[in-house]
Amino acid sequence: MRAAVVSTPDSTPVCADFPDPEPRPGQAPLRLVGAGLHHVVRGLATGRHYGSGQAYPLVPGVDAVARTADGRLVYTGLARSPWGTMAERLVTPFEVEVPAGADPLAVAAGMNPAVAGWMPLVARRKEAGELGTVLVLGATGMSGGLAVRGALSLGARQVIAAGRDHEALERLRGLGAVTVPLAASGGGATALAAAVAEARPTLVLDFVWGPVAEATFAALAGRTRMDDDSTAIDYVQIGSLAGPEAALPAALLRSRRIRISGSGAGSVSKAEMIAAFPELIARFADGTFDVPYTAYPLSRVGEAWAHQGRTRAVVVLD
Repeated sequence: MRAAVVSTPDSTPVCADFPDPEPRPGQAPLRLVGAGLHHVVRGLATGRHYGSGQAYPLVPGVDAVARTADGRLVYTGLARSPWGTMAERLVTPFEVEVPAGADPLAVAAGMNPAVAGWMPLVARRKEAGELGTVLVLGATGMSGGLAVRGALSLGARQVIAAGRDHEALERLRGLGAVTVPLAASGGGATALAAAVAEARPTLVLDFVWGPVAEATFAALAGRTRMDDDSTAIDYVQIGSLAGPEAALPAALLRSRRIRISGSGAGSVSKAEMIAAFPELIARFADGTFDVPYTAYPLSRVGEAWAHQGRTRAVVVLD
């Protein structure tokens, strides 16, 4: 079959022949409609992601929208290595119907970045019965912006969106979020501290880490014992675009009811994610999620690999 093929960690994928995926009993292979080129796809293919298998050659891609043998559109993924989803035929362990009204390529572009914030949102709602106030760090990236939209759709009392892209912040403000600008140099700590002090978030979704996380820790720990603030805080680390490390002050852990955890492959089970997909994918049909994308035919996968900008590259069959 034709597929995008990565031969070495540093090579750009090319469209080439690759063995068909191993069949699953009683399951006909799916035919690709579109596969998103997400950050995790590049990380896994280059060996820089913690989940990389380091076996080459391989087909990149973690998820896709595909067509079944009887013509249905389904969202799918988690193909067994070395097969990924950027190939003509897919054999995968799950299928979720793409609802009517949803753009299948927007689903392919957006499900992976959307699930990053969605899982901690629904976990908090299930555990606490409500979301309370949600702070999203890195809200102007695709995952962060979808997390803001997800929190609003799930009934958060207030959503604070902190990010660097002023144009994207204005769009989020128009949806009802409180916005906090952050500088590219890591600045914006004063504005962030003021927003945290006023809103007292109950859930923090951190897509950036590094100095932004440190500024947030300082803001959360900034009030004195006399404040008598017993609000429980869930701080969820999801991405590290601002830096792979952040110093955690001991005072924060002693002065606040705070739980710090991570959300990603390995910390959330596959079964939990698959169970959440139908509710999540419905947001693409009802207009909650609007994900811009640029489609590239499989024969031009090298161009897709080099794609940059506000849209998500999606690899489709020629």
